[in-house]
Amino acid sequence: MSISKEVKRVTVHTLRQMKEAGEKIAMLTAYDYSMARILDEAGIEVLLVGDSASNVMAGHETTLPITLDEMIYHASSVVRAINKALVVVDLPFGTYQGNSKNALDSAIRIMKESGAHGVKLEGGLEIKESIIRILSAGVPVMGHLGLTPQSIYKFGTYTVRAKEEMEAERLLSDAILLEELGCFSIVLEKIPAPLAAKVAQTVSIPIIGIGAGDQVDGQVLVTHDMLGITKDFKPRFLRRYRDLYEDIYNASKEYLRDVKSKDFPNQSEQY
Repeated sequence: MSISKEVKRVTVHTLRQMKEAGEKIAMLTAYDYSMARILDEAGIEVLLVGDSASNVMAGHETTLPITLDEMIYHASSVVRAINKALVVVDLPFGTYQGNSKNALDSAIRIMKESGAHGVKLEGGLEIKESIIRILSAGVPVMGHLGLTPQSIYKFGTYTVRAKEEMEAERLLSDAILLEELGCFSIVLEKIPAPLAAKVAQTVSIPIIGIGAGDQVDGQVLVTHDMLGITKDFKPRFLRRYRDLYEDIYNASKEYLRDVKSKDFPNQSEQY
């Protein structure tokens, strides 16, 4: 019997136990009640209310435009759907960088208004004060290193991070710092697999990868990408488990045809 199946609710303690037992952690994004309910019932241990909602839900080019109010709206919808999963919410761009008081206020709003179980921040040493302040209020914090989409204009590209020795050393140092500060987990995005493995072996907190190889403690994907609802995003790390774009498109075309031909509704579908 797996650890996650034995518990009634997944907590940060559960994730630590899973790492210690060598049980992989499954994490997916969720932004609305209906999808979150399905993912929770399927047994996904962690639901991330990602700022990727800016892309897949609102159609923005980057994650930067989404607001704190919008993240709280999405998080509240997800929390109402779940019975077991741990719900983590991204602090959006501009709500924690450079101002630890603003970071604390933002995290508290998310926790109070959505009912979520923790927040996620991008960065290492440069956001140390914000992490300390949030943790001091008892709010669980998940870190995020490697490719950090909120910093896309600084990087200028979505290419693999930490391929050079200096950046790799900085990433490992940041991971150790995040653990020392009290973060309960770290997401590593789009970094070389050997480096991700080294991080996972060095720290005792769970490391969740996205494009970070198979030697980390768990995996996360954007649900819309995994289900094939999005069509144009095709990174190497993405495995599409369904092609729902085509399924939804074809169903919509069939509905259109039936309405136009007066086949829908038929006699059995009327009162």
